[in-house]
Amino acid sequence: MAGWTPLTTQPGFSANHMMLMTDGTVLVQELATANWHKLSPDAFGSYVNGSWTSLAVGPVGPTYFASAVMRDGRIFMAGGEDNFGSDSVDINACEIYDPVNNTWTTINGPGWANIGDAPCCVLPDGRILLGNINTTATAIYDPVANSWSNGATKNDASSEETWTLLPDQTILVAECSNHPATEKYVIPGEKWVSAGSTPAGHDLVQSSIGSSNEIGPAILMTDGRVFAIGASGHTAIYTMPPVADQQGTWTAGPDFPSDSMGRPFQAFDAPAALLPNGHVLCLAGPVKSDGWAGPCHCYEFDGTSLNPVPDPPNGGGTVETWYARMLLLPTGEVLLSTRSNDIRVYQADGTPDPSWAPQITSCPSNLKPGFSYTVQGRQLNGLSQANSYGDDATMATNFPLVRITNSSTGHVRYCRTHDFSTMAVATGNVVHSAKFDVPSDIELGPSILCVVANGIEQCISVSVSHKLWKELKWEIKEIKENVKVEVDVIQKSIVADLPKFKDNEGDPFLPNAGDPQWMQIIQMIIERTDQLQAQMTELRTFIRGEERPQPGESALAAEVPAPAAKPASKTASKSTKDTGPKGKGSKR
Repeated sequence: MAGWTPLTTQPGFSANHMMLMTDGTVLVQELATANWHKLSPDAFGSYVNGSWTSLAVGPVGPTYFASAVMRDGRIFMAGGEDNFGSDSVDINACEIYDPVNNTWTTINGPGWANIGDAPCCVLPDGRILLGNINTTATAIYDPVANSWSNGATKNDASSEETWTLLPDQTILVAECSNHPATEKYVIPGEKWVSAGSTPAGHDLVQSSIGSSNEIGPAILMTDGRVFAIGASGHTAIYTMPPVADQQGTWTAGPDFPSDSMGRPFQAFDAPAALLPNGHVLCLAGPVKSDGWAGPCHCYEFDGTSLNPVPDPPNGGGTVETWYARMLLLPTGEVLLSTRSNDIRVYQADGTPDPSWAPQITSCPSNLKPGFSYTVQGRQLNGLSQANSYGDDATMATNFPLVRITNSSTGHVRYCRTHDFSTMAVATGNVVHSAKFDVPSDIELGPSILCVVANGIEQCISVSVSHKLWKELKWEIKEIKENVKVEVDVIQKSIVADLPKFKDNEGDPFLPNAGDPQWMQIIQMIIERTDQLQAQMTELRTFIRGEERPQPGESALAAEVPAPAAKPASKTASKSTKDTGPKGKGSKR
């Protein structure tokens, strides 16, 4: 039965922004500070029973900002509103967090005076599109070149907007300052075009709070439609056109209900997440006298109707919808933070359609701790960005995770994934790839490897083991027997020169930080390997003097046997076969 579970170990701080990193851990910001923390699942993969680690302090402390996971697994952040809790401060800072080294690096921005709570979206090629909250300008950040370029001009300013990446390589946007109009960015054409307007009576924007034009989240569903949730209490559904440049169509979605006092439920800056069962989990609350909405009530949209589900215990009381952040986990559960030290996990009913899962087409079945590998497959990025929020707090998870479970102990380890061949969604039958790093301290033995996207997985059997030095063999094929003998001699001399390892000293290929001779050993192996390759090249290409064929008539006489000496001829022929030259088409 669907419901909410508290974390066994709650954070010792007020949790704000959350992002899923490519090693399966969750990056969590301490509200209105530069402090960051990490939630790691326990040994059995449980986030409910996970543990907390404090990370490096960031350079700024905004409450709302643009953010994204990049192709190489690093975290991009730009701008910020309410820096260190100071209201209405829209900063223009940009930085990148490296989870491997636990470091923050400040980078140049696009040159704007303010970035603030701007929306952003990672393009399929890994570049990042950023909107300007004050003008119609956009900018594109290239992580490889570490540089910015001007993007195409929008129809309106990007302030308060929600951006959703679609399978036809467009980004859908409901315009907040020009509602009910909508537009979309056509990525291959690098241009903005009209996407029509939301249906009459279903404007998604609420303008009742001062001069702010608020909106809710928008989620790409498994059937390819977009479920857009309004701060107005209305919803709308967008269907892509056959050609990306065309507008597409909007239809009315269901309205949220009202409470017993007749107050309509609305979703001001509220979050939403795509569940593995195909439903959209979302929040709304009754409008209060100050114009904001709360406390939070929870629903699942099944493609047709908004169905109430248990309300989150950490969303009651004075909590308002814009406090909340949702994050889909690789377990298929959803984390909910509400700017407090109480984080809840939502477990949904139902199961995913098997066709929604990633499909592994190529992956090594023998894995070595500390090594990197490549997995290939279809739909590795999932069918959707899977997470959304009304304007800022972008936390898309359209990238593959790799999880390995030891078959004997049941212990779970996530491998850091990176170098994704695409950041697109719903890529269909096209085969894409990602690299993954096997932890150096992972348990050995038969295991199950799962590729996970949008909380949905496909699994294969693998073996995790160390390849011992004594098991390493130089396989030299298709050479003469006497050359094989010489290579064996060379090999033995190389092995004899290496430091000796006793059977109980483990695998010399496994890095041992406690052994000061480790790097010396590795260097010797590399040098001896290069030496062997050089000598092998010489043996394969150089014919020694005693092996050279006889020139002229003497060579012909040796190859033509005397007619009356058939036995001798047979012997001579065998001798030529053993020591004479090989023809061009013969194996050496």
